Amino acid sequence: MQDTIEDIELRLLLEAIYHKYHSDFRNYAMASIKRRMSKACEDFNCSSYSMLQDVILRDDKVAHKILSYLTVQVTEMFRNPSYFKAIREEVIPHLKTYPSLKVWVAGCSTGEELYSLMILFYEEGILERTIFYGTDISSEALEVAEKGIYSTQKIKEYSKNYHDAGGKGSLSDYYTAAYGKAVFFKDLKKYAVFSDHSLVTDNVFAEVHLVSCRNVLIYFNRDLQDRAFGLFEGALRYNGFLGLGAKETIHFSKHANEFTDFNRNEKIYQKKPERVT
Repeated sequence: MQDTIEDIELRLLLEAIYHKYHSDFRNYAMASIKRRMSKACEDFNCSSYSMLQDVILRDDKVAHKILSYLTVQVTEMFRNPSYFKAIREEVIPHLKTYPSLKVWVAGCSTGEELYSLMILFYEEGILERTIFYGTDISSEALEVAEKGIYSTQKIKEYSKNYHDAGGKGSLSDYYTAAYGKAVFFKDLKKYAVFSDHSLVTDNVFAEVHLVSCRNVLIYFNRDLQDRAFGLFEGALRYNGFLGLGAKETIHFSKHANEFTDFNRNEKIYQKKPERVT
């Protein structure tokens, strides 16, 4: 099928973003990209992707606002509680056998999932021997994550999720609230390292025991998903764990044979042990 003028404009827009800002969205799922860029056109009074491209190339301040449309920052603490309960009850017993641990939350957005895992690790007695890497392509999201400050309007839902995920106390044990904000304790933050990292263009930076990358790969096309899975496989030590979102799977990836289903329902996979030759 021949591309429409709109399709050509959109691909040229993504090329322009790549060359000007070194952010590569060219292999993201086009249907999702089109929805988000159409919304950007509407909000910035641009009648076409070509007009939006002109704004992005010529006005850096506006461009960074527009680029935020391309990164999906939808997250919450203990999102899908059964996933975190499975981590607590099934994965943690394996992780407890290691003297030190590294966890990579890829696409950590504003940090809610990372703080959820840190709380879980604290309650299971292994926080102090763990380093958490929170990475994302959005510098604005990473700034929020580093601060660990969230609206108290969301805390009621977060507290329910925490309870359903097998929490051993109260979520309020981990933050102070004032002026409509919940500030999570620095005692948690000192175990986290936040950094810009792109699954599209960057490489493996550490050997880790657990990778949690949830609801990120659904926005990638098949080739880009394969690249991400290759990074996760390369980062994970043998017998390490990979957690994905509810609508994601490694089964159709060229890296699928490197993993076994650990908890099929919760999309948790385990990297196979080292082959003995």
